[in-house]
Amino acid sequence: MLLGDVRHARIRHEASRTRERAAGQLDLIDHELGHAHDICGKHRVSVAHRHDPKLLENYSHLLLDRGVEGFITIDTIMDRPLPLPTIAVPGHLRLKNVTNVVLNHRTGARLALRHLLDLGHKDIAFMKGAHVSPDSEDRWHCICEVAAEMGVRMSSGLVIQLESDDPTPHLGYPFAKKLLARGRPFTALFAYNDISAIGSIRAFQESGLRVPEDISVVGFDDIHEASFSVPRLTTVRQPLHEMGVLAAKTLLRRIKNEPQSLEDILIEPRLIVRESTRQLNR
Repeated sequence: MLLGDVRHARIRHEASRTRERAAGQLDLIDHELGHAHDICGKHRVSVAHRHDPKLLENYSHLLLDRGVEGFITIDTIMDRPLPLPTIAVPGHLRLKNVTNVVLNHRTGARLALRHLLDLGHKDIAFMKGAHVSPDSEDRWHCICEVAAEMGVRMSSGLVIQLESDDPTPHLGYPFAKKLLARGRPFTALFAYNDISAIGSIRAFQESGLRVPEDISVVGFDDIHEASFSVPRLTTVRQPLHEMGVLAAKTLLRRIKNEPQSLEDILIEPRLIVRESTRQLNR
């Protein structure tokens, strides 16, 4: 398994559990961790590629030498196919021998923007994901398309690009500060993900703004911390459990040469409304 981001731990966990029920070896390349241990009698190695293409290539060869039967990539940008059956979570490029498990980002964008519009928000700020995130371009493209369809005005002064893959709320914190420093009024923020949303909330609060009374915030992913942030975060939920199970089961079918009808497996998100959004009172 090749991982680019430990924030998708639920995908990794469910894929590993399902994969461990079958014969064979489970190997893991991880963004942050590097270690080897036994799970249910099967040897698993975890190595860190940290979005470094050279490390990713080297570790792919390492796993091939270990006799792996297939790969599951998670949050890993791939520009070429691997020499074994591969499931990419998420996967956005059509590559030979690769099955993509991908979220329907158009639905996610529509759910979030419809929610904010229904609450009366028109001046909405947006955070675009960092280039190292494989979801970033596809999600942003869908947000822009859906916003145009729904008549949502996207001002360049209210769009900010994240520039790192920091797995902590600091991902969004400095960029929310930059948004405020521009002096362009906005009543809602659609953040790239939950981690950046939580960091943004802290930045707003330190600037004397209340969430959601002054600014509503919507995240993306529904990570565990989203339901414990203050306020609890409204977000677009990725069904990470389902994605992990699907990835592992699909890989097992691929390894057994069972017929596959789909190159892409599309997963539908849903909106989870909590406390970080509210009706606009202006």
